[in-house]
Amino acid sequence: MTVILVLCTFAIFLLIDYLRTQHEAVKPALQASAAQSDAVPRLKPAMVAGFEVPENLRYHPGHTWALSESPNLVRVGMDDFASKLTGRMESITLPARGTWIRQGQKMCTIHRDGSAVDMISPVEGTVSDINEFVVSNPKLALEDPYGDGWLLTVQAPDAKTSFRNLLGGSLARWWTEESASRLQRLMPTPMTGAYAQDGGVAVDDISAHIPDQQWLPIAKEFFLS
Repeated sequence: MTVILVLCTFAIFLLIDYLRTQHEAVKPALQASAAQSDAVPRLKPAMVAGFEVPENLRYHPGHTWALSESPNLVRVGMDDFASKLTGRMESITLPARGTWIRQGQKMCTIHRDGSAVDMISPVEGTVSDINEFVVSNPKLALEDPYGDGWLLTVQAPDAKTSFRNLLGGSLARWWTEESASRLQRLMPTPMTGAYAQDGGVAVDDISAHIPDQQWLPIAKEFFLS
């Protein structure tokens, strides 16, 4: 039931984002030109509730990200929230090159303390490459999830459609903040100082505050697996 409510909320915000984008697209070009001449480009804050949310990525609500590298080539990985919730892992199972993966379905499996949890793909397409360095050193995906810890590259023949179903900008920030608040409510004991709502950086291993027997159901809830 929780997963269904989460997905319904996600769908509503996608609709709002689509309508807002369409409205902005029809603004007069003259108005856009004037604003461009006066405005100084600024990057929006990349920290939300203690978690990194880079502006150049699109996010799946199962806490994976996608980056378009060409019209049909997409690099994907786990987001900062997922890396800190995972905390540690013994190994990660990635799909073989040439495997067809579907958006919202299993992409890889994390193995941790005898438990296994799947993460789902943000896009649909054929796996063109996997990060062998992460396979040999899974800790890399937790330490640098947006950089050297990427997981796969995917040849996505309909990448535009996949990206329309993902979160970006204010919706991605809202989703991260909502996830952080929901995780706080699920914690068996208060996590004072474990992660920050004021722009601070979350601890690397939030899972250390979760009893081992409760970690798997919590991870499955957030990873939508």
